[in-house]
Amino acid sequence: MVEDRTTDGKRIAQLLSSEVSSREDSGLDGLAVVNADADVEPAADGELAYEVALRDDADTADEEDVDAILAAVYVHDDRARVEFRERVDEAADAAEEVGLRVRPKATRPPRTLVFVEDGAEVKRATDVFVAVL
Repeated sequence: MVEDRTTDGKRIAQLLSSEVSSREDSGLDGLAVVNADADVEPAADGELAYEVALRDDADTADEEDVDAILAAVYVHDDRARVEFRERVDEAADAAEEVGLRVRPKATRPPRTLVFVEDGAEVKRATDVFVAVL
């Protein structure tokens, strides 16, 4: 049996973006992918691929109808990193519950980093977004 794993950070971020944008009736309709950089290239420290915003009106996909940036997604060579800017405690608890690697970022205001290291972890990362909403 051949094991195919998606460990390319850019591809993982694309899969996550697709999940956040297209999962209907999943509790994610209050989110929007904004400020996307389609030409982003992975880097050791991570490069910003896009942000995930809380929308004022869940019926529109307009980037101007955002309330706040919930998280930013960065691409590395071998993983994606989700940096939660809002609801950081809820994000940490939810990520630990679904078995994703998580750690706090000691900044002001504090942030929570969630690492998505395989394409198979994208659904679990999406569950973290559902939990924080």
